[in-house]
Amino acid sequence: MILITGASGFIASALASHLSKSCSKGLILCDAFGSKEKWKNILGLNFQHLVDRNDLFEFLHSNPVSKNIETVIHLGACADTTEKNVDYLMETNFRYSQRLCYWSLENRVKFIYASSAAVYGDGSLGFSDSDELTAELRPLNAYGFSKWLFDMYLINQKFTDLVTGLRFFNVFGPNEYHKGNMASVVFRAFPGLLKEGKIRLFESHRPDYAHGEQARDFIYIDEIIAIIDFLLANPGISGIFNAGTGKAHTFNQLAQGMFDALDKPAKIEYFPMPEDIREKYQYHTCADMSSLMKKGYIIPEDNFANYVKKYVKDYLLNGLKYYSEI
Repeated sequence: MILITGASGFIASALASHLSKSCSKGLILCDAFGSKEKWKNILGLNFQHLVDRNDLFEFLHSNPVSKNIETVIHLGACADTTEKNVDYLMETNFRYSQRLCYWSLENRVKFIYASSAAVYGDGSLGFSDSDELTAELRPLNAYGFSKWLFDMYLINQKFTDLVTGLRFFNVFGPNEYHKGNMASVVFRAFPGLLKEGKIRLFESHRPDYAHGEQARDFIYIDEIIAIIDFLLANPGISGIFNAGTGKAHTFNQLAQGMFDALDKPAKIEYFPMPEDIREKYQYHTCADMSSLMKKGYIIPEDNFANYVKKYVKDYLLNGLKYYSEI
């Protein structure tokens, strides 16, 4: 069986949808739902158990089903990059991950977990996922710090030969509708594009970047699932790896792709970046994928424009929110 935490969240629910169709192993889904409608992300999925996040360790220690777990895919976390409650982040993103990692190691269960490209801070040290560089990184926000801290914990404990971490870059695609301001620019900009024919982007507040030329390693949800599929097919692979495309695209290119998907002329407006995030904003990210490639993973050709078009035309334009709907 495979245990997936954060199962109703963006990446985890899309992965669960994929695995429920393609994988012969049973799924155990774990999450806390709250009052949001993200529970709808797991509608129609084939799974054996649904466990509340707060009851997970009791389930693991007392339910005999847990003895059948072969892999833990730990994607549950607070993913809000603007969260300021560091104690909450430490409990949710660090200590909870520690406990689940310990259980996995003690029971010889493969442990795959979500780190983040936020650990790279302003990117001035590059985007190599080598353990040697990790200690020198300086995340720009508390969320990035919580992810960096867990990476460092595993490195210092010499657990990286036993577990697998993925530093997700800028993931976009269906099942993200519940994320609010943390949803992708594609999702948040689409209503304005449809209603007003324009897209609004942040101005640049650095002289070396023109407006909209801030760049990200944007990666579509299908590409993230392909990376996790690769790891599931090769359970002996361990270490902390970047999960991106190895290519950076600007927000202007992203906007242009959305206009092209709807055959509309480009109309982009720029507005000032909120002052409270200006000093914590990443102007450029691009994953160094060489470590995962050395393990046999093959980077697909640059399909960025087609994925933007797919998300806009196949999902958003048709009012579809859920990965499982196509």
